[in-house]
Order: sequence, then structure tokens, then C-alpha cells
Amino acid sequence: MSYIDDLFDTLMSLQQNKRLPPLHLWQPERAGEIDIRIDREGRWFHEGTRIERQPLVDLFATILRLEANGYYLVTPVEKMKITVEEVPFIAVDLDVRGSGQDKQLLFSTNVGDYIIAGEEHPIRMQGERPFILVRDGLDARIQRSVFYRLVEEGQPQGDDLLVYSNGLGFNLGSMVA
Repeated sequence: MSYIDDLFDTLMSLQQNKRLPPLHLWQPERAGEIDIRIDREGRWFHEGTRIERQPLVDLFATILRLEANGYYLVTPVEKMKITVEEVPFIAVDLDVRGSGQDKQLLFSTNVGDYIIAGEEHPIRMQGERPFILVRDGLDARIQRSVFYRLVEEGQPQGDDLLVYSNGLGFNLGSMVA
């Protein structure tokens, strides 16, 4: 087994063992707002001060839910609306296994999620900005340096650049200006 295979297996094992709370089952009656903000770079702030403790940010990320009117931190007893400037997560790394249409693209997020692009985790472009679905409607913006690496994995299809993962092609946009 190669280094990249070991890496993929290890990271996917970590993701599968990550215990996410059953947010879909929690419908608390108590609701409000809290002065927590996630900026465009995925940094979390409380009352204007950056939350520096990564384990706390990672914990908050596990109880984050998107509803029709915004983002909430949800527990069994309350849900508190927070501000998200763009999307809550950032894809900060990319590892590639395989080649051609059989390749797998493994993204790592700033909150410790590891996801392989595919049917459950599609890559999409919004204008010139790339995103990947992490879970339950929560997106990660693909960081610029990671996007450049993603483009290197692309294959021309007519005027467009497609990248493949788990047998699916994702359009990264037109190669014609």
C-alpha cells in the first residue's frame, strides 16, 4: 500500500469515527441569538474577539445547523443564531489518489472534516469561487491555494475544465476568456 493510500485510509477512518450529534432530532423551543461570527476566512469570533482555541471551534462546528433563515448552534435545549459572512468552513488541503476519472479528491477543512468529493460532497462554482458540500447543507469554500491544486487535476472537456472524483465530473468553469 502506498503512502497516499495509507493517508486516505487514516483520514477517512478519523472522519467515520467522528461522532456528530443528531442535530436533525433536536428541535429546541428555546431560541435566540448569540454574538458569534464566522468571517469569510473561516475564523470564529465571540463578541468581536477571535476564538483561538481550535478544539472549541471544532466542537462548535459539530453543532452548527443551517436553517431557512440562517445558521444556528443547536443543542437539545436551545438554538442560538450566529452570523456567517459567507460559508462556515474552508477547505484548506487537498490530497489526490488515483488518476483520470477514477481519481479521488480528499479535502480537509479548517474544522477537522475530511471529505472525498463525489455524489454526497459535490464541488460547485459560484461565479469564480469554488465550494464543496461538507454535510447537511453546510459548505466549505475551497481556499485559493487548494483551488490551484484542484485546477492542476482538471481535464479539458471542450471549452470547460472538469475535475473528476469518485467517478463524477465537476465543472470548474470555462477555459475561454
